[in-house]
Amino acid sequence: MGSHLSEPETGKQTEEISNEHYVVASSSMQGWRLGMEDAHCHILSYGNDDSCAFLGVFDGHGGPLVADFTSRNLPATIAASQAFKNGDVSLAIKEGCLHTDVEVRNSGVHAETSGTTAIFTILKDKHIFCGNVGDSRAVASVCGRVEELSFDHKPTRETELRRISAAGGYVELNRVNGSLALSRALGDFAFKKNPSKSPEEQIITASPEVIVKEITDEHEFVVLGCDGIWDVLTNVEAVEFVRSRISQNMELCQICEELLTRCLAPDSRLGSIGCDNMTVVIVAFLHGRSYENLAKKCQLSSRI
Repeated sequence: MGSHLSEPETGKQTEEISNEHYVVASSSMQGWRLGMEDAHCHILSYGNDDSCAFLGVFDGHGGPLVADFTSRNLPATIAASQAFKNGDVSLAIKEGCLHTDVEVRNSGVHAETSGTTAIFTILKDKHIFCGNVGDSRAVASVCGRVEELSFDHKPTRETELRRISAAGGYVELNRVNGSLALSRALGDFAFKKNPSKSPEEQIITASPEVIVKEITDEHEFVVLGCDGIWDVLTNVEAVEFVRSRISQNMELCQICEELLTRCLAPDSRLGSIGCDNMTVVIVAFLHGRSYENLAKKCQLSSRI
């Protein structure tokens, strides 16, 4: 989609934060694209709870403003909700995404065909709550085994296709109305104009799919990334890439940077794969121990 630079922009914006529960790192890279449209966030002590964290990646299209707005407002919207305060995190995620979509519309930062995906996890009460809107993705490593935390919202997915058709849309060349390659997003209000349908039933909806998993002692880390990463790596390849480097006690921020470099296409003429903006967030579970202890665990179990 769109033109490419003659040479990729490989500079990376990288951060790492930690507390006694988690080590979190992120990195983003413009790559071959003319501009950067991704946004991300990572918040420890989320909702005034030291053991709670919010981690998100937002892949914008049609400009960066909706992704940036969502990354800054969605976490606070969820945390302030009555559902979250009542302990119903799944409901808070669903209400938070729809409410933030309304805020995007009212903010004026959007164009009719601009929007963003949202893939985010809330780590709370020994559970992973993963909210997904669009085709970014999250996976967990459970003793080296892939645990899927989201499933891509593509127009050809049966449940998505039924909603699109019922709302008056169609899918052509694997795109909604021949235009949009994903079927859920915040923004994209040109696809949310059916007055007889609820926000959840529009051609494009901001309603998230929520998956909840219990955090066990075998949970090692979670990887969240935009589709530019998953276009290149399978879930298994991504987990193996990260896990092998954790086993070498490599800093998590360096692993993030190496993952982006691995996914970058060497030549934009090869096609769209590896030419997208790329953002990754990785959270390592410490389980009350050290990162070095996690490294040893990954190293030992890799030998079994």
